[in-house]
Amino acid sequence: MHARRIFWISSILTSAIIIIWAFFWIDILLLFILVGPLIIMGIQDIFQKKQSVKRNFPVIGRLRYFFEMIRPEIQQYFIESDTDGAPINRNDRSVIYQRAKKQIDTKPFGTQLNTYAEGYEWITHSITPKDFHTMNHSPRVLIGDGRCKQPYNASVLNISAMSFGSLSGNAVEALNWGAKVGGFAHNTGEGGISNHHLKNGGDIIWQIGTGYFGARDLEGNFSADAFMKNAMHPNVKMIEVKLSQGAKPGHGGILPGKKNTPEIAAIRGVEPYTTVFSPPYHSAFSTPEGLILFVEKLRDLSGGKPVGFKLCIGRKSEFLSICKAMVKLNKYPDFITVDGGEGGTGAAPPEFTNFVGMPLLDALAFVDNSLRGFGIRKQMKLIVAGKILTGFHMVRAMALGANVCYSARAMMMAVGCIQALRCNTNDCPTGVATQDKALAKGLVVEDKFQRVANFHKNTVESFVELMGASGMDDPGKLNRTHVYRRVFMNLVKTYEEIYPTIPDGCLLDGGDVPFDFEEYLKRSSSDTFEVLV
Repeated sequence: MHARRIFWISSILTSAIIIIWAFFWIDILLLFILVGPLIIMGIQDIFQKKQSVKRNFPVIGRLRYFFEMIRPEIQQYFIESDTDGAPINRNDRSVIYQRAKKQIDTKPFGTQLNTYAEGYEWITHSITPKDFHTMNHSPRVLIGDGRCKQPYNASVLNISAMSFGSLSGNAVEALNWGAKVGGFAHNTGEGGISNHHLKNGGDIIWQIGTGYFGARDLEGNFSADAFMKNAMHPNVKMIEVKLSQGAKPGHGGILPGKKNTPEIAAIRGVEPYTTVFSPPYHSAFSTPEGLILFVEKLRDLSGGKPVGFKLCIGRKSEFLSICKAMVKLNKYPDFITVDGGEGGTGAAPPEFTNFVGMPLLDALAFVDNSLRGFGIRKQMKLIVAGKILTGFHMVRAMALGANVCYSARAMMMAVGCIQALRCNTNDCPTGVATQDKALAKGLVVEDKFQRVANFHKNTVESFVELMGASGMDDPGKLNRTHVYRRVFMNLVKTYEEIYPTIPDGCLLDGGDVPFDFEEYLKRSSSDTFEVLV
């Protein structure tokens, strides 16, 4: 018998029995308080036309949607193992929480990882390691030295780009306060500089995206006057021009209408409660040379602060075009931020999240090699972003050429994120990624800021300790020979073997161009981002 027929028969019989019984005991009618809503729900399910399951299985069909709603929680709390869980597994989440809370972060009884699995990585240690207690526990990198009037001495680990709007005001304040206490920088994301970024006085890296929020005129074009007003703020230490990001390269930014409150709209210069799209490309420049000249212009307008650009590598020829423009103009950014395709704090369609953008390790090795090949690697610093969660992730990135690391999701977790995966719904249960004031109130800034500072301190110290175990006391000494990866069960290679370093200057005219670069180099030009045929 079909479920709909069972519902009709059971509803009619139940109602009839209650009504007949009421002639003998009037209080039995109180059962309609329980039965009535179920009957009404069932009738609604049968006559609605959008959901077949509910239409065919009235009332009980709703359980399907309930279980679907709580599936992530069931998966996270009861099913996944310590090494499962995506995008961040439980082991890494636990380390982040423990370091943020200054709890024990050691593990008993050995590793849970399969050391013979393909992809397993490790760092080489030395018979003569450095004494951690005598090492610099807070290494820093000077960015813009020799070119900028106001160079910035950056920590090796900083907060990656996340906008106010995507994050709540309380989350932004906690992150920035943590950056102030811990002595590291906080990237604003492309959403502009808000009072939440400025309230606690932490160092700011101001990111400017294609929407030019905080640096635009009424038509949405770049405005030098608006830029100077924000760039001159003493808290702003560097400026980062965003070309693309790992979460959605080539897609532009998205701020859901629910999150676009009047406060955010005022900061960005848009209409409240409308979904805001940042264009996928810049209007201030359209060529590689234009990008480099734009960077130079921003450095001058900011009073000599370091300026760089951020990108997720797509077509290799386009980045080589930028390199050619730098060499031709003899002008350079102070830093380049390489975002891996695994970056994940932006809302994006699944096709862009899953299948667009080069992963970080491949991208970083390519960018470092490209700059070496053009003989300009020493002209700028490399910053990396893309699932930097632990000290080992920092070691791995710096072995491939990074000077500084960004972290977004780990910092979100330090401030309270539980990976509920509701960042794009405005329903974040911990008040981190929401503009719902009631939910945001659950995040107590006075408690969470210290966790951000704790996580930074403990993670950097773990990086330093790993470096010391390898016999080095300077991040600049890390190279591709220090990290190994199991490529197959019976084959192990160093990063140098997987991503061979190319000779300095080999991509310049007359150089011995490596085979892997030949085709991309032919198709690149400083005059255009278009791929030459």
